[in-house]
Amino acid sequence: MLSETLVADVMAHALRGGASFAELYVERWRRRYLRVLNGEVKEATSGLEYGAGVRLFYGTEVAYGYTNDLSPRALLDVTGNLVRARGAVGRVDSRGAGGLDFRKAAARGLHTPQVRFDDHPKRYRLDRLREADAAARIAPEIVQVECTLQEWEQDILVANSLGTWAEDRRVRSRIAVNAIAQENGTVQTGTALEGLSVGLELFDRHPPHEVGRRAGAQALTNLRAGPAPAGTMPVVIGNGFGGVIFHEAVGHLLETTSVAKKASVLSDMVGQQVAGPVVTYIDDGTTRHGWGSSEFDDEGAPTQRTVLIEGGVLKSYLVDRWGSLLTGYAPTGSGRRQDYTFAPTSRMRNTFIAPGETPLEALFQQVDQGLYAKAFRGGQVKPGSGEYNFGVQEAYMIRRGRIAEAVRGAMLVGKGPDTLRRVVAISGDLRTGSGMCGSLSGAIPVEVGQPHVLVSEIVVGGEGA
Repeated sequence: MLSETLVADVMAHALRGGASFAELYVERWRRRYLRVLNGEVKEATSGLEYGAGVRLFYGTEVAYGYTNDLSPRALLDVTGNLVRARGAVGRVDSRGAGGLDFRKAAARGLHTPQVRFDDHPKRYRLDRLREADAAARIAPEIVQVECTLQEWEQDILVANSLGTWAEDRRVRSRIAVNAIAQENGTVQTGTALEGLSVGLELFDRHPPHEVGRRAGAQALTNLRAGPAPAGTMPVVIGNGFGGVIFHEAVGHLLETTSVAKKASVLSDMVGQQVAGPVVTYIDDGTTRHGWGSSEFDDEGAPTQRTVLIEGGVLKSYLVDRWGSLLTGYAPTGSGRRQDYTFAPTSRMRNTFIAPGETPLEALFQQVDQGLYAKAFRGGQVKPGSGEYNFGVQEAYMIRRGRIAEAVRGAMLVGKGPDTLRRVVAISGDLRTGSGMCGSLSGAIPVEVGQPHVLVSEIVVGGEGA
């Protein structure tokens, strides 16, 4: 997107100003959004965004600036402003005097879409969302259905003063359906969504009618459910998006964003037992077509598979360049950002609990009375400690080893590391779900996942006896 000569000039300008390291991030991003309410189009937007961010290191101190003007003058002005703001003395670094020999990394083609967005007209998208709408209306009690489709095409370039030159094209799409059921003054909702690093083949992998049916069924289940009980009890956490608890309450504790500041209760614990021995926790940026996947991270490093916890033992953190300087841990290709207006920080990509060996039926049979938390909605987590409370979107009682009646209004309350230590059994039915994660470097696409997981006890908040 920019010439090597211009990029080298930016690097040289920064190094001559005293920076020990310079990085240029450039992006061009096209986004489309379609929202359909009860079969009628309510919003259809598209936009093109582009810009660049310049990051300079002075030892472990960092300066960052950005612009949406990609002209040579604008990029050099941003760099010069950062140098002046730092109060640099004008020292000349030898790497800035003779230019740079960039090493261009080759993409692996892990996430190339099969059906381009331009292969189908707008009407095709509307028809698919209307299929989802119709499928969600499984009973007269379904009174409202909202369907949305997001499409992203993002081209990035990351170059730095060490000679890195990485270009990546990221294509993502996601469909979401929200259904509302109402009866005798009671209103309940159901939600289903699927997102991948793919083009419009998303509709082949996740047929819209199936996504819609799931949303409608969940809303109807909640409408007919009784109040959830309160107390401390065994909990089976559902596969797929059930992994959001460990993403929020454990995954963030493993990012050097918090580890480097000693703000995480899991700081300085590599090699120690931090979870039940059945737990292996992995963050993988290379998952083919994963919602949180990419060829390179936002620092230009190839993404990789990182085993964070193995057999309950902490093996690694998620490490970006700055976090590596502060902690001494090797980078893991985990530097991510929302867009060019943010500097990158260490972030999760596709994070999941690995499959276990307990048959699903046997996992439930270990519970005499407890809760099956099948699906989740939003929650809150206290940074550093991992204390959480999560609302359960769809839940059932477990009685004498079997799934029993549906209940609603359940809330799980606990502390992430403690809950991880109480994981006693894991089934083999790994699934994942797509979401957006917000942190210091903005909102980014992430995938969470797990098989069914049995936790020996969690505090459940509810209104029932």
